[in-house]
Amino acid sequence: MNPKENYLHEFFRIFFANRQWVKRIFLAFAVIALVLPLMLRQSYDIGAEVIVQSKKLSQSDTNTALAQETDKFIPPSLADMETESNILRSPTLIRQTISQLREEGRYQVEPGVMDKLLFHPLREHVLDPLRSALGNKVESARDTQLDALTEQATKNLKVETLPGSNVISVTYSFGDAAQGTAFVSQLLDNYLKNRQDLQSNELPQSFYEQKKLQYQARLDDLESKRLALLETAGSSDPKEEITFRLNAINTEEQALNQYRDRLLQSQRWLDYLKSALTAANSAKMNDYSFPFTFTTTVDNVAFEDREIKQLGEQLTTQVSRYGNDLAVFQPNSEPMQLQREQISRSRQQFLKVVDNRIQEREKDLTVVQEVIGQKTQRIGEFKGRIHQLQETMSKARQLDTEIDALHKAFFTYTQRYEESRGQGQLDNMSNARILSAPYQPTEAAFPRPMLIIPFGLLTGLLLAIALVYVREFFDHRFKHPAQIGHELGLPVLLVINDQTPEHTNPYKQWTLPRLWHWVRN
Repeated sequence: MNPKENYLHEFFRIFFANRQWVKRIFLAFAVIALVLPLMLRQSYDIGAEVIVQSKKLSQSDTNTALAQETDKFIPPSLADMETESNILRSPTLIRQTISQLREEGRYQVEPGVMDKLLFHPLREHVLDPLRSALGNKVESARDTQLDALTEQATKNLKVETLPGSNVISVTYSFGDAAQGTAFVSQLLDNYLKNRQDLQSNELPQSFYEQKKLQYQARLDDLESKRLALLETAGSSDPKEEITFRLNAINTEEQALNQYRDRLLQSQRWLDYLKSALTAANSAKMNDYSFPFTFTTTVDNVAFEDREIKQLGEQLTTQVSRYGNDLAVFQPNSEPMQLQREQISRSRQQFLKVVDNRIQEREKDLTVVQEVIGQKTQRIGEFKGRIHQLQETMSKARQLDTEIDALHKAFFTYTQRYEESRGQGQLDNMSNARILSAPYQPTEAAFPRPMLIIPFGLLTGLLLAIALVYVREFFDHRFKHPAQIGHELGLPVLLVINDQTPEHTNPYKQWTLPRLWHWVRN
């Protein structure tokens, strides 16, 4: 087998032939990987989350709004979430937060070494005099430092919207965990307040107080007018009384129709009875029948007049007996005369009773007419009362409409007044909430020795091998006998190996001289 085709053998040959270079490069990177976590500045990641529940849309101006639902809330879109993220990462908000923390003494950041050695002398001795000569205003050192802190905080602040949700994630990297946590907390508080200021139509407190007094006075006036109107009408609930009066009118009209039907029926029967009585008075003696029996029907049950029935049967019997006796006796005989007198008396008595019944029906007819008149008058009074109540209810409805509108407007201005009273209530009325408040981390997010050291060692090993291969690539000396035959085309007759013994390490184990000797050799 050609030795050059054995890549594994070639790899180990190059590796062991240059093991001293590999060892030195690897050890250099190992030292760097071990020292780097100690030299790098620690950084803590402070995280928080904000949820945006809805987007507020103002529907009208607060100076003219008289409706309760003047603001609408709709679900936020992707563009709205990006806008919320831009508000959170805005330099103005960050600068305001840092300024507040510095005034409170909770944000102490010392200038860096390069800033002390280079920037300040350059600014004081070169830039500031040049700006003064050109007529530009020279900024104070405090403003410049605040700008630098704002720019640094902007770079270290990461604000992004979680995919597919209305949650904004805030991550801030800072060297001091306590100051970083205070910065994120203050940033979120300022964000909620500034966001509410942007979305609300806030007016001065005196405006709300004035509106409140105006609405109270107007409501008192309308309530007094409504109460006086109801007292004048003598009703506490016109609508309910109108319903009661309509039911009464319906009942009275049904009874009135029945009495009118009864009046018409009684009038016709009375006319008929008078004509029949007149005919009975002028009838012959042997015409004993009367065309009416005075039967009264109640609930489909017929009730006959016993007196008239008995007199009618008695008269019928007498007339029948007189007809039978007339065939036997002479008309002028005493029995026949006696029977004619009896028939005459019975007939007069029967007609007198019929006449009494007719008079009773006339009296009953008069009573029915009076009842019809009374019910007609009562229905008219009910209708007049309903008309009065309807007018009262119409006026009361107008007052109720104005009262309801004022109630809604009063509620709107009262709500806005309460929204502007304090920060606590302001946070409760906001449609954005702090989902996860920031807390002070206990472990630094950077550097991480458990990641830097293994990756540094692996990188040093790979880089040492790569450099050895690069060195081997540019080294054209013969390394093994096979290269002579391959390059020169001559046969190799003899190979003499190096018989020089290796130098042992003369120092004791686990000592620095022994380690240094191992590194050099």
